[in-house]
Amino acid sequence: MSIDFSLKGKIALVTGASYGIGFAIASGMAKAGATIVFNDIKQELVDKGLAAYKEAGIDAHGYVCNVCDEEAVNNMVAKIEEEVGVIDILVNNAGISLIKQINDTTAEEYDKIMSVNARSYFLCSREAIKLMLKNHEGAIVNVSSMWGQTGASCEIAYSMSKAAVIGLTRSLAEELAPSGITVNCVCPGIIDTRMNNMFDKNELEEEVPLGRLGTSEEVADAIFYLTQNKYITAQILGVNGGII
Repeated sequence: MSIDFSLKGKIALVTGASYGIGFAIASGMAKAGATIVFNDIKQELVDKGLAAYKEAGIDAHGYVCNVCDEEAVNNMVAKIEEEVGVIDILVNNAGISLIKQINDTTAEEYDKIMSVNARSYFLCSREAIKLMLKNHEGAIVNVSSMWGQTGASCEIAYSMSKAAVIGLTRSLAEELAPSGITVNCVCPGIIDTRMNNMFDKNELEEEVPLGRLGTSEEVADAIFYLTQNKYITAQILGVNGGII
């Protein structure tokens, strides 16, 4: 086994990681030795996240940042470099959902979901890359969705935003390959998270060939692997129990 499953000495920024999949991603990386940095849009969420990490025995660094705002992202990354160090791993995880037919979706709702789910990935990647280039290495993993691969009825704007993440991944991977920076993407299926609590769990499970919902930890495991293998780049990995 040539892959060293250790992140000791690495600094990982996971966006939107106060809870849910982001928290599972960051927690897994912390257990592998990484120094964890995360953000959320409100101080209240950052404080809750810090408390959760502390309870899990993880010494994380939390920042309040609207990742859709260019100046805010620039300032956050600059603070991270000054206070923590150079970012080695970026996981673009922050996201929101929207379930509406296209005729009921406003332009403002469209702009918001594209901003959070796509623009923020562009902004955070651009600034983190500037630091990664100093070491001529790094890893970026973007969190898309199976609906970014296939599209979903009544989730037009959401599917568009997640498809954009796949496009970003493929083009950025090609651009950064000569610099030793890998860029990959995971596309979760139906994961047992707060976002899916509005649906009937039994009905959701019937759609999955494996017969159950995925866990945040299973998504985190896939992301962790993609940060480790330096010869995997430009890949779109489905974590969906066989739906796609």
